[in-house]
Amino acid sequence: MRHHDLVVIGAGSGNAVIDASFAGLDVAIVEERWFGGTCLNAGCIPSKMLAYTAHVARTVREAAAHDVDAELRTVRWREARDRIFGRLDAERDSGRRGREREEWVTVYQGRARFTGPRSLRVDRADGSVDVTAARMVVAAGGRPLVPGPVAESGLRYETSDTAMRIDAPPGRLAVLGGGYIAAELAEVFAEAGSSVTIVEKEERLLAPQDETVAERFTDLVRSRYDLRLGREVTAVAGRPGELRLNLDDGSTVEADMLLVAVGRVPNSDRLDLAAAGIATHDDGRVIVDRHQRTTAEGIFALGDICSPVPLKHVANREAEVVAHNLRHPDDLIACDHELVPAAVFTQPQIAAVGITEQDCRDRGLDYRKGMAGYGDVAYGWAMEDTTGFCKVLAEPGTGRLLGAHLMGAQAPTLIQPLVVSMTLGIDAATLATSPYWIHPALTEVVENALLDLDL
Repeated sequence: MRHHDLVVIGAGSGNAVIDASFAGLDVAIVEERWFGGTCLNAGCIPSKMLAYTAHVARTVREAAAHDVDAELRTVRWREARDRIFGRLDAERDSGRRGREREEWVTVYQGRARFTGPRSLRVDRADGSVDVTAARMVVAAGGRPLVPGPVAESGLRYETSDTAMRIDAPPGRLAVLGGGYIAAELAEVFAEAGSSVTIVEKEERLLAPQDETVAERFTDLVRSRYDLRLGREVTAVAGRPGELRLNLDDGSTVEADMLLVAVGRVPNSDRLDLAAAGIATHDDGRVIVDRHQRTTAEGIFALGDICSPVPLKHVANREAEVVAHNLRHPDDLIACDHELVPAAVFTQPQIAAVGITEQDCRDRGLDYRKGMAGYGDVAYGWAMEDTTGFCKVLAEPGTGRLLGAHLMGAQAPTLIQPLVVSMTLGIDAATLATSPYWIHPALTEVVENALLDLDL
């Protein structure tokens, strides 16, 4: 039985908890799969690197709109894949080697499961080891959700964990799901040459987004993909490379490859949490308080295994909170998930913060809406952009911003002034009229949306 001062389960954002200020302790990190977590190895970073490659390809294909004669010959998929994962795999390996060189850190490569309060068994390739600790952090992340009809078929399918590493894009790709992962990867493969069919149970893609964003994005991509909306898969048949998806309306989809992107689930069911006294929500998320403490004494949790907002920047903030609270148990700080911005790196890009217009109606709020199009500002003219827009929602009288939603180029960057304003309590009128807004920068679309509010 090996005892440590601190054990962290998960080397994604969990690894970020540990810095030099913990060097006086005996620390252990347990990782079953890969250092860097989902973000580095199969999530945010590789998907956005591939999305940028797709953006370059699309720019070449649409160059004629700017009186530029250009021809897209091909996307060299394997070369792009190797460039991206060659860099990221090196980062992952470097991160692990760096931890292994630290005398005060022990790295256990294996699967952890609780055997009692602050007690673990780590199953490794060379056998199991029992570990205890004074304090622990559970940061074991999540994994792609796979619907029953797909899993029961026995046929091969891809998820975001595997799809980006394949040797060649399929001729026909079926994407199951209509959220941000599905939308981003559908575009990556479409620009790489795949014919894409999306099967989504909702009537619009990106349904959790503001209704205007979801409606307009869905309309924009109808010409790019075969959309099967309001449909669910009842069975998957065929053979590898020749799949047939049966849908609940009696129709079928033929595909060479199936990408499952219907959501993610926390890995809590793989840890025997009950043995440690760690409670979970009905959806499997570990229950934590404002300070990221679980229901078990001395055990914290962070990231996708517990967070109501499973995004990397949220996990990183939670890691900062956990690190502080481990160092300063008498001066705890809290994590606030109220105003978390999010982005979708499709074409067009999408960004949001705060509540949607449908949220305003559902909550019975009195609100005002301001809208501005990219085509209404000079830089939008330069881009020949006729579809991008900014939408802001505010409280009448006070001008307090309730939500902001952008669809168009640079949306994840353009939304940041609105994130700052909402976080610091700057009202819409002050934000619109106090700072200078550079002309003819694209930020004018944000300024104009704020000025459009009838407060």
